[in-house]
Amino acid sequence: MTVGTPGFVPARLTEARESLGLTKVALSELIDVTPTAVSQYENGTSPRPDVLDQLSLKLGFPRSFFVRPTVAEDEAPIFWRSNAAATKLARQRGLQRLKWSKEITAYLTEYFEFPKVDFPAELFSQIDFRELTIEDIERTADQMRQYWGFGQGPVPDLLLELENCGAVTGRINMAAEHLDAFSQWATCIGVPFVLIGKDRASAARSRFDAAHELGHLLLHKKVDRKRINSKEDFKLIEQQAHRFAAAFLLPGKAFADELWTPSLDGFLALKERWRVSIKMMIKRSETIGITEKEESQRLYINYNRRGWLHEEPLDTVLKHEEPKILRRSFEALISEGIKSRQQILDDLALPAREVEQLGGLPSGYLSGNQAEVKAFPSLREGVRLAGGESSGKVVNLFGREKPKDG
Repeated sequence: MTVGTPGFVPARLTEARESLGLTKVALSELIDVTPTAVSQYENGTSPRPDVLDQLSLKLGFPRSFFVRPTVAEDEAPIFWRSNAAATKLARQRGLQRLKWSKEITAYLTEYFEFPKVDFPAELFSQIDFRELTIEDIERTADQMRQYWGFGQGPVPDLLLELENCGAVTGRINMAAEHLDAFSQWATCIGVPFVLIGKDRASAARSRFDAAHELGHLLLHKKVDRKRINSKEDFKLIEQQAHRFAAAFLLPGKAFADELWTPSLDGFLALKERWRVSIKMMIKRSETIGITEKEESQRLYINYNRRGWLHEEPLDTVLKHEEPKILRRSFEALISEGIKSRQQILDDLALPAREVEQLGGLPSGYLSGNQAEVKAFPSLREGVRLAGGESSGKVVNLFGREKPKDG
């Protein structure tokens, strides 16, 4: 009689396969079984222990991963950027990492008190997204700036501000040309997630991606997930998030007051202060009436002539904003002696490479293939544990950084 593996969870095999962008045929060739056999494993047939060993070895997942219960499916919509161009395999890779980010977050909140979700309820649009006006979107962007205390000045660190308001952020390798970022207001744990691609984008582009996802969280929280499957509705939703991002990062009056001339050199002079792309400034100038369409087209032509399409000036100078909340939590677990690196990996039953990437940790930090990495300076002050306990010190892992006056 053929004996399977007790406790095998078929959905975990699907997660591992899709996270690597493998088809069932590709996986079958990798472990020397038939594609039918792989389908049977994912539909409920438990593989023999030796086959599971091969799956673990070839896919690079611990054996315990395949017997770990999965998290509940979340019915909230996922906003992919860009849904139309990204391949199905790219979205599948992203979806699995979103699931694991939720698992990691749930794990860490057993030990630490994360910031409570604090996005102003009055900004969540009560209007059907199809009825939102440009004025509604510009007003929401301005109100969010006021709520965070930025006034009309540049946003200092958008990822930090999102985390201070209870969102979980991450920068991951999308491994897809047409997938820059995605977000979801996860109803299963009541926390918004924002994942940004780190494999292609400049710092300015990443900031815009984060602001774009913030727009979805504020404007589209109540959108039925079926609506984003409509090409027409999805296009409108993306346009609205684009408009919000531009208005949020570059408020019209402040931008117009500081722009000495609507030229490429004029935009370049503002790039380091506002940390947005020159290409975005060209578009923003047109939408708020600084330039006409014909002038914008000339600017785009000259922009391409200067060779800025693939890399703008300062792109290699401006630093990316980095997620902090998960990284600081992992570092605190280790530095305070709550968990060892191996215990963390055993508890999560995920590959070290995935935990390091989703947790914002340096490659090799958990697997031991890297020299000791110092924790964030703030961690030396102590750790705030969940339930009001203390490690004997007093740590603010997630303190808000005061914005500079604009």
